[in-house]
Amino acid sequence: MIKGTAPSEQAKNKIWDEIKLVNRNADDIMADFTVSQGATQAAAAGGGTSSAQGGQSYTVKPGDSLSKISQQFYGDAHEYMRIFYANKDKISDPNKIQPGMNLTIPAAEHKS
Repeated sequence: MIKGTAPSEQAKNKIWDEIKLVNRNADDIMADFTVSQGATQAAAAGGGTSSAQGGQSYTVKPGDSLSKISQQFYGDAHEYMRIFYANKDKISDPNKIQPGMNLTIPAAEHKS
């Protein structure tokens, strides 16, 4: 288990990017990263939180698509609808996401 505090959501996402370089699916790594208090309060005000089921938040970057984000987090671009359904309160069309949106990324399902 890895625990840590990041200064921002962007830094937290970069940490996850590095973890995925070790294991693309991040299926054998347990990590719990929080964002420092100032950034956490800003995210809470904007509605960005981590899911109680072990999900995480992600801030959309220019050029992102749900398929690209799905590939990054799950190793499969076709899993994009999981992200869409988890964010139906923010997204009305899976093809229309905007940079700066804070999305909830559901935890990857572990296959037995």
